[in-house]
Amino acid sequence: MVVLGIDPGYAIVGYGGIEYFNNKYHTLGYGAITTNANQPFDLRLEIIFDRMNEVLDKCRPDVMAIEKLYFQNNQKTAIDVAQARGVILLAAKLKGVPIFEYTPLQVKSAVTGYGKAKKEQVMEMTRRLLKLEKIPRPDDTADALAIAICHTQANGSPLKEFLSKRGIEF
Repeated sequence: MVVLGIDPGYAIVGYGGIEYFNNKYHTLGYGAITTNANQPFDLRLEIIFDRMNEVLDKCRPDVMAIEKLYFQNNQKTAIDVAQARGVILLAAKLKGVPIFEYTPLQVKSAVTGYGKAKKEQVMEMTRRLLKLEKIPRPDDTADALAIAICHTQANGSPLKEFLSKRGIEF
């Protein structure tokens, strides 16, 4: 199973592709889509959409795992991230890639076994699970890989049923 993990944003979109088979991970690639704060917002969304399509074409994932939005304070930031997230989801939908969403608590629990783990703990565990020499940078990239790992651990019945219908074993 190939999973594309996404940490959504409008300044930085982290992405990471992993293959998971027989309880083993293979990192396919990772990086970040960045936009310039001086660009008009609609252009930033267009850049995110176009680059996400390139990532989807290159990675050819079986599924996309994306972080659910979680904001406590800044409503303006939440709205802008939601718009960026929308173009990311649209790109996946247009390519026929099924989308699964996970909360930060679910990601931390899946990667470290502890839902209140600190960011550094999640990043280090992601590095170890994927056998990477260094923690990927920027942080959004490491977060995206953690989201992809989370999806592989979500082996509950809805996911298994979905994958078996598509003929995908894991």
